[in-house]
Amino acid sequence: MNICEAGDHIVCSSAIYGGTYNLFAHTIRKMGVEATFVEPDVSEEELNAAFKENTKAVFGETISNPSLDVLDFDKFVKAAHEHGVPLIVDNTFATPINCRPFEWGVDIVTHSTTKYMDGHAACVGGAIVDSGNFDWEAHGDKYACLTQPDETYHGVVYTERFGKGAFITKATVQLMRDLGSIQSPQNAFLLNLGLETLHLRMPRHCENAKKVAQYLQNHEKVAWVHTPALEGDKNYELAQKYMPNGTCGVITFGLKGGRDASIKMMDSLKLVAIVTHVADARSCVLHPASHTHRQMNEQELLEAGVQPDLIRFSVGIENADDIIADVEQALANV
Repeated sequence: MNICEAGDHIVCSSAIYGGTYNLFAHTIRKMGVEATFVEPDVSEEELNAAFKENTKAVFGETISNPSLDVLDFDKFVKAAHEHGVPLIVDNTFATPINCRPFEWGVDIVTHSTTKYMDGHAACVGGAIVDSGNFDWEAHGDKYACLTQPDETYHGVVYTERFGKGAFITKATVQLMRDLGSIQSPQNAFLLNLGLETLHLRMPRHCENAKKVAQYLQNHEKVAWVHTPALEGDKNYELAQKYMPNGTCGVITFGLKGGRDASIKMMDSLKLVAIVTHVADARSCVLHPASHTHRQMNEQELLEAGVQPDLIRFSVGIENADDIIADVEQALANV
């Protein structure tokens, strides 16, 4: 909303969080902004073909929720910059501990701070981080909102007055002013507490998730397991390139008994909770097709990488043996 208006267009990875997909596919479409979705493993030719004269931005997720696809920064940065638009990446799952997208040419990063950054399911929040590296003036006609006077704020020209801080300053003084997207002081306090231990929690999340994934991989009732941290996974090489120290604590898997078996297994868990939330200190599971992505039809679910039997398992920082023991007794009931 900071750089798009009615009549504009964005290119977006199809493997993104269900709420974000709905925002781009339906809500902002009603406001006159169109989105073209591409698979994260799209070829360079197909990716370039998705751009239009009125394209203003490219969007994707470092590690997609819940399909856990890793975005190939090099490919998407190259395409975005060749077409004179910024690449905006949601880095929620990886966090700045495991991935720093700016080092790979990404222009703007967003976070749901509700997740790992808070870490304790205590507060809702979000953040936009601007690298300051995108040259808005080089594409001044396309981004007149930043390079021409803003009559709603004393006629200021953001690129002239704030230089590299043009984008984030406009987001703050204009959009926050008009939309009220401001975190309460108490929530900001709680978030700061969580940030103090983020560097300690993330390695434990990753370590536990890998142990649980390896256990599931060897279980006779499990049909498949997916996490970029596992060697042999389709995203393993990309994860090693962009996140060599770890990915995140979220894994996905499916049972040979299908959707009904998945529900029975989840209902049998004792330590692990069934909640919509994801990515905090406690372990929790979710069935995305009937929860976070329930607004999507079958085709949209497949495009987002959400199979009907997919269980999203957010592995917490409890003792790994305890987590595995709970999964084991739950699987015994299937």
